[in-house]
Order: sequence, then C-alpha cells, then structure tokens
Amino acid sequence: MKKKVIIIDTNVMCVWLQIPGKETAGKNNSITYESVKTYIEEETRKEATLVLPLTSIIETGNFVAQIEQNRNAIGSKLADMIIAAAAGTAPWVAFSQQGDLWTNEALVNLANRWRETVVTEKQSIGDAAIVDVAEYYAKSHLFEVVIYTGDGGLKNHEYRIAGQIQKTLRRNR
Repeated sequence: MKKKVIIIDTNVMCVWLQIPGKETAGKNNSITYESVKTYIEEETRKEATLVLPLTSIIETGNFVAQIEQNRNAIGSKLADMIIAAAAGTAPWVAFSQQGDLWTNEALVNLANRWRETVVTEKQSIGDAAIVDVAEYYAKSHLFEVVIYTGDGGLKNHEYRIAGQIQKTLRRNR
C-alpha cells in the first residue's frame, strides 16, 4: 500500500490558520477550519504525511503580514509549522528536495510550462510550483499524492498526474 502524501496549498493553510478574510475556501466555501482540522487529524491518524511547499509558505506568510489583528499569534503558528516541516516532525515531512525544484534548469522548465498555463488556465506561478512538488512525489510511484486545495484548477492537476502515473505503470508491466 502506498503512503499518502498531502501537499498543503495556500488557501487551505489560510483556513487552517484562521486568517481573517480567508476563513473558507473552495467551491461554495466548503473548506472550513473544522473540515480542515478534521481531515488533517483523520489523515495523520492513518499516518499520512503533510508537505508544506515553499510557495505555500511564502504566499501564506504574505497573507499573515497583511492582517491587523492576531498577526503575532497567527504568524507564530505558521512559523511553528514551518519549523516542524523543516525538521520533519510528524506529521510533516522535511521536503529537503525542494531545492531540486529551484535549480536554474528547474526554474527555466517551470517558467516555460507556466508561460502556457497562465494563458490557458490562468494558473498562478505558485500553483505551477505546487504541481512540480506533486509530480516529484508521484514519479517515485511510492506515494498516493493528494493536493489539498480549494482550487479546482489545481486539484485537476492531481488527477492528471495520477492518470499519467497509471499509464506509465501499465506500459512498464
């Protein structure tokens, strides 16, 4: 059985941290603090691993910096999550290979792919980088990869990646 890796998108981090003005996400505001908390608790009980991509850290940090009330408390929660992720403290995984995704060659590839998806999908460069993280894990064939997001476009990339992996596995049999 494959180990589940859950990649946390910015909009889910904002909900989880209860950033004012970002308390819900997803279609019909279906992602709430309670739903995030419950999902994370259930999945970590099942020994899923949480990944906090660099883009989610930066984007969430930018939102925290803009709030007026509870900035220190919310910022401290985010800082604690970043420290736990960097240390690989369960349920977080230290994604030290993120550096592999920010090499000169990887950045050129990201920019070239994004050049197309920004036009066709209105995809942010942060979301394009999150897709790279998901593909990184999926290519190993060791993980079930979930992009935890309220963004339907980004979620569609999870399904596309899973489909590509299945095709590759069938071809290699």
